[in-house]
Amino acid sequence: MHRRLSIALYFSSALLLIGCSESVELHRQLSEQEANEVIAELADKQIRAQKIPAKDGVVVRVRANDISRAVRTLEAVGLPKVARSTLGDIFRKEGVISTPLEERARYIYALSQELEATLSKIDGVIVARVHVVLPERVAPGEPVQPASASVFIKHDPRLDPDNIHPRVRRMVASSIPGMASAVENTQKLTVVFVPATAYQEQQQLTYLGPFLVPEQDLGFWRTSVIAPLIALVLGGTGWLFWRRRTKFTHATEPVIAHVHE
Repeated sequence: MHRRLSIALYFSSALLLIGCSESVELHRQLSEQEANEVIAELADKQIRAQKIPAKDGVVVRVRANDISRAVRTLEAVGLPKVARSTLGDIFRKEGVISTPLEERARYIYALSQELEATLSKIDGVIVARVHVVLPERVAPGEPVQPASASVFIKHDPRLDPDNIHPRVRRMVASSIPGMASAVENTQKLTVVFVPATAYQEQQQLTYLGPFLVPEQDLGFWRTSVIAPLIALVLGGTGWLFWRRRTKFTHATEPVIAHVHE
């Protein structure tokens, strides 16, 4: 009987942990700052996240039933931020001689990356992309095509683009060779602002027996239902054990008394 009670207690403990111990990996190879930003944003949406140090960075894990909400929440705010290459990264000496065309392509890419990284630092900017065209002569004898640039900014709906539009134009124009005078020229410098669509959380329902409950509360309700059942089973088992023992004691008392007589 004691063995049966031990087995019942073991399974009851396992069932109680089902609703709270299962977690899945959300992101890995994050820096400490990136992980903190992710966890802070999830906490604002009542999503619990766990930060685990690893050899290649920080791993962020969430409960399995929160993974969908967590992914959509972070996508809406552009987290974690995309790592940008710097001019030093692009032009690191590797012992290989590059052609002028390759050097030009690398320079344009590095310049775009630097501008995107700077624009992303502006409060309210979620995603920034910059496409640069440097001055170029298409064919011998042809006039040099002037430099141009296109800027795409996806921003928080609370940000007013009119407040930063002039500053963005000045910064980009002054950062690209040959564009210092193109601040007001919309043909040479185009800036497009697009407001991000805020993530509207929709309550997901799932079945717990014949009842529909919120998916994020499934673990709680499962534990709330299973725990009393386990307590009832254990209580019933203990009561039956006590009854049998009491009957056995009452049955053996006359026999013992008769032997003593």
